[in-house]
Amino acid sequence: MSEEELLQGKHFSITDPKDVNTVIYRINETEKEFLKDSPKYTIERLGYTEQFLGENKKKTFFVDEPSQNGNQLVILSFGKEKVVVNMGILEEDKVKISKKPMPMKFKTLYSEKETEYKDFTYTPNLKRPITIIDPETTEEIKPVLYYDENTNEVKGKCKLKPYKSYFAFEIRESKD
Repeated sequence: MSEEELLQGKHFSITDPKDVNTVIYRINETEKEFLKDSPKYTIERLGYTEQFLGENKKKTFFVDEPSQNGNQLVILSFGKEKVVVNMGILEEDKVKISKKPMPMKFKTLYSEKETEYKDFTYTPNLKRPITIIDPETTEEIKPVLYYDENTNEVKGKCKLKPYKSYFAFEIRESKD
């Protein structure tokens, strides 16, 4: 039995051309019992393996414990000067690019001095609705967690380096 068959879940592959690096996040809806004091949606970065095919990279992404109703995905393809954002749905073992946009806010962060970005709230199982990514490496900037005694919540802050751009995105509840 192969390593992939031993994993519980689903997998799918994409091929990145030269100078493009794709990362994918799964959107999770927060469990009802945590909803009162938590963000409605959280995001989870998918793990992947990489295989080089000439100048291209084939990436196989893994979704642990997939939802029966399909899994909503945010697909971020980082190129030299831009980020292409797509929404997708994993159904069975196929990813379909979604025509219905998810309410998502994203922006570029830049400062000429070292700065801390945003307090954001976690769910009780330490999932969060926002992530900040270094577009050069596509690595997440790991937040520093702390306990806010005033609100009785676990929160996070990210330290950002000066003279560097970052990509941040957050999944939000639709207003309609």
